[in-house]
Amino acid sequence: MATVRIFRKLLIAGGLGVALVTAAGPASADPTIDVSGVGPGNVAIDYSCEASAGVAAIDVMVGAPDALAPSATGKQTDVTCDGSQQSTVVTLTGAPISAGQTVQVRAALVDSGDMVVHGQAKVVSLS
Repeated sequence: MATVRIFRKLLIAGGLGVALVTAAGPASADPTIDVSGVGPGNVAIDYSCEASAGVAAIDVMVGAPDALAPSATGKQTDVTCDGSQQSTVVTLTGAPISAGQTVQVRAALVDSGDMVVHGQAKVVSLS
């Protein structure tokens, strides 16, 4: 008799556990950003984000790796945050990058207050 009651309690607890896990659903993915290419006046970006991340734009800064300030910047306000992988090209204003030049590229998904949601820095050589 006691065994049946224990089994019944375990069965109910197990059922509730399955219901909670099912109701929780999949976790949303973290935002990602990757500099996939650099040209003399633009930067190719691959990114993903959920609408709930609050991303309003992609900011890009390019300059010498040891510089105190960027020599070129760009901003892309047309972003799609639906959880799928996206690609865009951000046009730069400022000094163009020359062939053979090594630069640091900083790219970031930013919110409406220009606070970084997720970012990346890469040192690349323009060929």
